Parts: sequence; structure tokens; C-alpha cells
Amino acid sequence: MSPLLKKVENAGRKGIAAKRKPYKIGPDDFFEDSNYSRLLFSKIINTDDQNRCVIIPSVSYGIANVVNNLPKKSGKVILAGEQFPSNVYPWKANANYDLKFVVRPQGSQSGEKWNADLLNAINDDVAVISIGNVHWADGTLFDLKAIGEKARKHDCALIIDGTQSIGAFPFDQNEIKADAIICAGYKWLMGPYSIGMAYYGEIFDNGTPVENNWIARNKSEDFSGLVNYADEYQEGSIRYEVGEKSNFILVPMLNAAMKQILKWNPASIQQYCENLIEEPLEEISSMGYQIEDKNFRGSHLFGIRIPKEMEISNVLKNLKTSRINISTRGDALRISPNVYNDERDLRKLVRALKSSL
Repeated sequence: MSPLLKKVENAGRKGIAAKRKPYKIGPDDFFEDSNYSRLLFSKIINTDDQNRCVIIPSVSYGIANVVNNLPKKSGKVILAGEQFPSNVYPWKANANYDLKFVVRPQGSQSGEKWNADLLNAINDDVAVISIGNVHWADGTLFDLKAIGEKARKHDCALIIDGTQSIGAFPFDQNEIKADAIICAGYKWLMGPYSIGMAYYGEIFDNGTPVENNWIARNKSEDFSGLVNYADEYQEGSIRYEVGEKSNFILVPMLNAAMKQILKWNPASIQQYCENLIEEPLEEISSMGYQIEDKNFRGSHLFGIRIPKEMEISNVLKNLKTSRINISTRGDALRISPNVYNDERDLRKLVRALKSSL
């Protein structure tokens, strides 16, 4: 999880305080902040249709809506090997789909081959490819534009779990043309836990959401008419929005975070991280640690693989002693710098890895 900005924390405190006086919360308040969430997220992913952007509670919830409403009701599902479980279990729950994991090739420079293997796996038997822009374990960068182009040639849906990239890595929906984008808010959107954003394209326009809540229905703004039960949903993809989306604590927090992300600009964040890590990674590579070529990994998230003769427990001990907080994912040390890191942090990382040799 990313840390919370002070302005995000303050937005949450303000929301908590507002709950003490619920008589000041009117019908319009149930819609204004969530409409603003749609606008902010649409700008982050670069799409003109904000009503295709909706609030979700988790990635698994967002993926479940996809699984239940794909035009192809059976076929192969292409997934990256060791993909995050929230983008696996919803597919496993539907027996009509045959899951095919395209595993990471062996070797330190596996990104190019992994991308080629994913492209080669797409054919007419594939219903959907569901992956991240960068792999959650080691930051391997997947060429979504090329993958999307081939997917469309085979009438295959492209679903993106953007949790590990959106907010810190530029994303252009007008270029990628994903059929759905699912994104938790606690990571690079720098928001709180238990809320996220999703985008659902035209192929889901007539689908059935995983829950039947009142606020997604047509004319739900008219509180006096809620007993006039409506079969129709609000326009766009709002049918897939979570019930109680008008969370007066989490929504303002996420909005404050996304507003700041737009001010910083994900492309600028990525450039900052690239500049920050360039020299340290050269030094780390010279020690014998394995790092993917920069053309096939993110600069905000990447993996460092230790030499075979080293004990990873010793490396982790040195990192902990140096008060460096990283994650181990698979066989990689996952490094996740962002704007709150500086050169001193990277120097500490270099020293800790050097002392482990």
C-alpha cells in the first residue's frame, strides 16, 4: 500500500466528522462526490466517457462483473503466470472458462520473451486476456497496445488490472482500447483501502451486475420516488457500481488522492522514478544482482533477483536492519519507489544489497 497524503487523511477526518451530523447530508450529497470520482479517474486513464467509470470496493468485485458478463461465455482465459489472485479466483469460479497461465520464461532478461509468449497465446479459442500493465511481482512491463491489437483480431476481450500501474505509470485508454480496466485505490492512486475504480466498455452495456442495488437504477436521485421500482439502470456502466458507493469517508479520500495524482501527472511520476533509480540500478547490477532491461519493466515497480549462491534470508535481514521496507514476491525482491522517495533512500538500498554479498 502507498502511504496516505496528509490531504487524503484530512479528507477522511472531515468525512468522519460529517457523520456526526447526518441531518446536514442531503440527497445531492449521495451523488456529487461519486460523480467527481468518475471525472477524475476518466482523466487519469484518458477517456472522454466518465459514465463508464465506476466505484468498486475491490479488484475481485470488478473482475467478477467482467466474468459474469463477457460476450463469449466459454473459452480460454489467458493470464500471466503468478498473477495476483484477485484476477484469478473470479475466473476459476466459472467452470465454462479454461485458464491458461503464460509463465515467465527463465532468465534475468525475460520481459521480451514473456511478451512474445503472451501474444502467441492469443487465437480464436481465447475468450479473454486478463493481465496487468506491469506484473505485480517483479514489474515486468506488458505491451498492452500490441496485445490489444491482436486480441481484437481474434474477437478476444482485453481486461486490465491496473492496480500496480495506474497513477504511477501513464495509461491511455484511447490508445489501449481495453474492454475493462479494474483498479484498486490503495496502491498508486494513493487512496484508502476498500475502494477502487473501474472502467467498463461497450461490450458490457447490457450486462447483469453482481449486485442489485437501488442507487444504480434510473432516477435514483429522486428519493421520494424510490418505491417506484425501476428495471432500467442509469446510463453508461453505472449498473456495475457498488452499493453504498456514496461512502462519505472513503470517496472524498480517494478523490483528494486522484486530484493530486493528476496535478503530479503519472508520466512525470514515472520519469521521476526513472531518474531516481538509473544510477543505483547500474551499481546493483554490477554486483551480480539480476534486473530486467528497462524497456520491459516499470521504474516505479521492478524486481531484483539475487545471485544463486546467495541466501535470500541474509539479504532480507540486511534490508530490515537498514530499515528498508520492500516485499518479496516469488523469487524477486520487489522495489517500489515513488515521489516520496529520494536519493538517500536509494543509497541505503545499494549499501544494504552490497553488504549482503
